[in-house]
Amino acid sequence: MRIRIVDAFTDRPFAGNPAGVLVLDSADFPDDRWLQQVATEVNHAETAFVVPLPDDPDADWALRWFTPKAEVRLCGHATLATAHVLGGSVRFRTRHSGILTAAVAEGGGITLDFPVAPLTAIEIPADIAPAIGAEPLSVHETGGNVGDLLVELADEKTVRRLEPDMTAVAALGSRRGLIVTAAADDPTAGYDFVSRAFFPNLGIPEDPVTGSAHTALAPFWSACLGRPRLTGLQASARTGLVGTTLRGDRVLLTGTAVTVIDGELHG
Repeated sequence: MRIRIVDAFTDRPFAGNPAGVLVLDSADFPDDRWLQQVATEVNHAETAFVVPLPDDPDADWALRWFTPKAEVRLCGHATLATAHVLGGSVRFRTRHSGILTAAVAEGGGITLDFPVAPLTAIEIPADIAPAIGAEPLSVHETGGNVGDLLVELADEKTVRRLEPDMTAVAALGSRRGLIVTAAADDPTAGYDFVSRAFFPNLGIPEDPVTGSAHTALAPFWSACLGRPRLTGLQASARTGLVGTTLRGDRVLLTGTAVTVIDGELHG
């Protein structure tokens, strides 16, 4: 069985966020236990599995995503990776996030059409600062299929220097994880805001580039900066750029991807 490893939200190998992609020729998904075993073996933030939907008028493929520990409800970088493998313009039917579309963007990138994650401002929890080692300016809960805490920090330098206590982050509650963000220090740097994302409860201490997080980051920063179209830099060790365009209750996420491994899965 053919398997690809694709680096998403980057234009060069060994950057962005790697995802496994398996295009299955079966009429339905294999057993969930097998899907999880494959994702655990691949051991990247997500592995995407797709099966064709020849009789579905609204979608071309059914899509699911698994981390090394669990199935997730929404994943941006593995969707981008899958669209890259399939050729760019494609419609996906998902179990929890409805129909997601991918289209070839100007310059050869791919644009994903995702639902916006609604934001709810909350009182800053007392355990956030000790967990991340920095004082938040604001904290929001993210709804929809994201379910993270979005934490605004003072500046880009603070975001980049964070060394969170992963045990403390994992103990913050039943949420998926934690997104930290700040405005770009230099408005001419080619991006408008920075972020990092931590999901220790899913087996992902730090996610390199998180497309789904940008469904919350886009409305947050569009409201702060007064513009619907922005660029986010996820400031992990691998880094990656995500273009965001807010359109009502939808957000367009644009990025590029490169295949770094194309091989055979035996199992």
